Amino acid sequence: MKKILILAGGYSNEREISLITAKSVIEELKKSRIYKLFLTEPDGNFVKKLRKFKPDLVLNLLHGRYGEDGYIQSILESEKVKYTHSGVLSSSLAIDKEISKKLFEKNKILTPRYIKFTFKSNLNLKTLINKISKKIKFPVVLKPINEGSSVGVYISNKKNFIKNLLKLEKFKEILIEKYIPGREIQAAILGNKKLGIIELIPKRKFYDYKAKYNASAKTKHIIPVKMSVKNFNKINSIAMKAHKLLKCRGVSRSDFRFYNDKFYLLELNTQPGMTALSLVPEIARYNNISFIKLIEEIMKDASVNK
Repeated sequence: MKKILILAGGYSNEREISLITAKSVIEELKKSRIYKLFLTEPDGNFVKKLRKFKPDLVLNLLHGRYGEDGYIQSILESEKVKYTHSGVLSSSLAIDKEISKKLFEKNKILTPRYIKFTFKSNLNLKTLINKISKKIKFPVVLKPINEGSSVGVYISNKKNFIKNLLKLEKFKEILIEKYIPGREIQAAILGNKKLGIIELIPKRKFYDYKAKYNASAKTKHIIPVKMSVKNFNKINSIAMKAHKLLKCRGVSRSDFRFYNDKFYLLELNTQPGMTALSLVPEIARYNNISFIKLIEEIMKDASVNK
């Protein structure tokens, strides 16, 4: 029996989603009866439990800070235990929206213009608003630099900008990004394979935390996506380019806006959700890859020293 340590929960704002993901994955793995499973949290006794269980690999289902930012990956590296998803450097690059955007720009991947704002800076709000009006123009998207699942994301015009900005003060640093209208499309990569794309039509303002994880939000998922073969190939190629650029491993999901016949890469997620409403399992299912097969493909790519 292969021993799998499942790591879920954690301390980020996405704790609940991580636990829901773990529940879905455990239910699926139990059906095959070839795995010995051990579910644990990344608490103060984690290393002790890791050494006691001696897993063949760690299935990392954490989300957000400490789970997909290189922190837990560095612990697993030091313990020389194989783990799923991206490694230390890749994880830390992808979760930092400023650094990843700089890499995208440097490598000619189109991404929305942005300004980094630090709450402790001496820049007064009137000067900031003038800077935004000149450099990127309203409306804008306010987002924390190191959060996932659209936690703390606000679409703002000039009128409600200050109100929304002050809601994010606890994050210390944020990105103020040009809002790109148009179609919302996500592309998934699995290893060296372009898994496919899915279009989202949220009934809410955008595909936020509730739209992602709450069925009551009634986000419409469209697959297959209606677009030309040329554009279909283009978005998949950009997603693969970003996946390789950040040296991702296993699965990744890239979030795009399609506007005026251009694809804007908003961000790349190294540990996309695996809940009943999650996009990667849905894309895989459309391509005749079952949930268990998807999980096993992710586990197959588990490694150390990456």
